[in-house]
Amino acid sequence: MTSSDIPGMNTGLLPPVSVPVPYRIIALMQERNRLYSCSPEHLAAGIRASRFRCAGCGACCTKAVSSHIFLLDRDVEAVQAIDPAAYVPAPDPEFCDQDGTLYVSGYALRMRDDTTGSCWFLDNGRCRIYDKRFSGCRIYPHMSRRSADTSGSVRWRGFARKYRHGHYDAELSGDESLVLARQVMEYENAYLSQQIAFLETIHEYFLIHDLRHDPVMHRQQVQRLRHGGKVTVRVYHAGDLETWKKADPSGYLR
Repeated sequence: MTSSDIPGMNTGLLPPVSVPVPYRIIALMQERNRLYSCSPEHLAAGIRASRFRCAGCGACCTKAVSSHIFLLDRDVEAVQAIDPAAYVPAPDPEFCDQDGTLYVSGYALRMRDDTTGSCWFLDNGRCRIYDKRFSGCRIYPHMSRRSADTSGSVRWRGFARKYRHGHYDAELSGDESLVLARQVMEYENAYLSQQIAFLETIHEYFLIHDLRHDPVMHRQQVQRLRHGGKVTVRVYHAGDLETWKKADPSGYLR
């Protein structure tokens, strides 16, 4: 599964890092404004038509299916209370300044170094905190994202990649699917808002400290991080850029 299949991940329709940050902010704001052009009822109908129900198989809780599980700010507060060792900076830091510091828009759940790259909270194929699972976990694999078809037009889609896990013969009630549709849209709104706030913070921070994004340094530092080297990583959380200080980066960017 690619990042475009994961709720809260880049769809490929948003501007890449090479686009100036103010334009990226505008594009994300437009994307957030368009979110509610698709009604909850319309998305709920798509959720019902999918006939999907979670089978508790744990497949989506592994790198084999999901590259990572992004945490909204509110999820970070929750995971800190459950297990402070269970989260790391999200992979693929978006920026790197000329001094080699990497910047990323949030945290993700730690993934283990087993054969499937299972979530920190997955034991014997079962989530050990299922009742307290996080925002992206609760709505997965439903989503509300634009995607371009072969004609180049843009449509809304309401479901990530199918037939990789779960049951596809379930009957969902209208109320159940509508509640889920509203949760999906609320998550997408929160994710886009967090990305906008991250870019606004980066823009201001770089201006104040006379920093710039260095693509060459970015490639070098990401490679160094992937090979276990020491790299300063600053993570956007709760309105600020905090330095990742934990010594063991196990599972991060691997």
